[in-house]
Amino acid sequence: MNKPYVIAEMGVNFYDTAKVLGISALDAAKLYIDKAAEVGINCAKFQSYKAGTIVSKNSPAYWDITKEPTKTQYELFLKHDRFGEAEYRELCNYTHAKGMDFTSTPFDYISADYLKDMVDFYKISSSDLSNLPFIRHIGKKGKPVFLSVGASYLSEVDVAIRALKESGCKDIVVLHCVLSYPTEAQNANLRIIETLKKNFSDIRVGFSDHVAPDNTMMTLATAYLLGAEVIEKHFTLDKTLPGNDHYHAGDPEDFKKAIANFEWINKVLGSAEKTVLECEIIPRREARRSLVLNKNMKSGEVIKQEDLIPKRPGTGISPEFTEIVVGRRVISDLEEDTILTWDMI
Repeated sequence: MNKPYVIAEMGVNFYDTAKVLGISALDAAKLYIDKAAEVGINCAKFQSYKAGTIVSKNSPAYWDITKEPTKTQYELFLKHDRFGEAEYRELCNYTHAKGMDFTSTPFDYISADYLKDMVDFYKISSSDLSNLPFIRHIGKKGKPVFLSVGASYLSEVDVAIRALKESGCKDIVVLHCVLSYPTEAQNANLRIIETLKKNFSDIRVGFSDHVAPDNTMMTLATAYLLGAEVIEKHFTLDKTLPGNDHYHAGDPEDFKKAIANFEWINKVLGSAEKTVLECEIIPRREARRSLVLNKNMKSGEVIKQEDLIPKRPGTGISPEFTEIVVGRRVISDLEEDTILTWDMI
């Protein structure tokens, strides 16, 4: 298993960083891309929307308002919807220049259309899983589609995947996701990765993570061990910033640690072929056993079962051949504790 494809979900976190640093939102977004590239992330992902097309004005908050006190979704989205086609094109070019893939989740048809020649793949949010006309619209564009499936039943996932396939989409990735910010560890339900792999064996499966990072980043490591081929997590430069996504996002050091974990897992998983490794050749010889005489024997004497004892090292006749050795004669005088070889009998 190769290490997973890692997506840094920049979302709109860079707006808050821009305020703190006193720089433009575009420059802050580029700073995020810089930091993601430095730690070996594969893809920088943003979000493309306008408040007026994503949510009605009275939609209530569904996040932890002790972390993000904004009371309606509309108010929150309105704070972070200043970018349009020109800004995303600039970010696309900048990301590609840094050697990473670029994408942005579209939340409306206009965004989906102008992103077509920018994104390396489309990402569809869990919130649009039942928005089948929108899913079909994206599926027709001839790009790979990564689909988050948080807060859904398996039957709904099946319907959405069918809609993508029927629209002509040939490269689909389904991301297990829990639509809760942050996701408590006991709700991560990473075994769903196995469920998705079993039920949709013809497509790739990954994990979009909302569990708050810890010192080990074991949530992502576990997801990888369960078969996640894609890992997505929100990205920030400062987890202490107020805002909807900073407190459950990973910073560059968290991502660096997670990627190191993936590399370590690959190293220790090694090969599935059961064979003798080069590092085992000497230990195999020295730690295995040979047939050893437990008494002095004269030339021509017949070897009995009680004359033999298996001892290390394994440089002589293996105990697996005991039945062949018993009943044969020794061809010279041999002392007790002699390791038998075939030329002695």
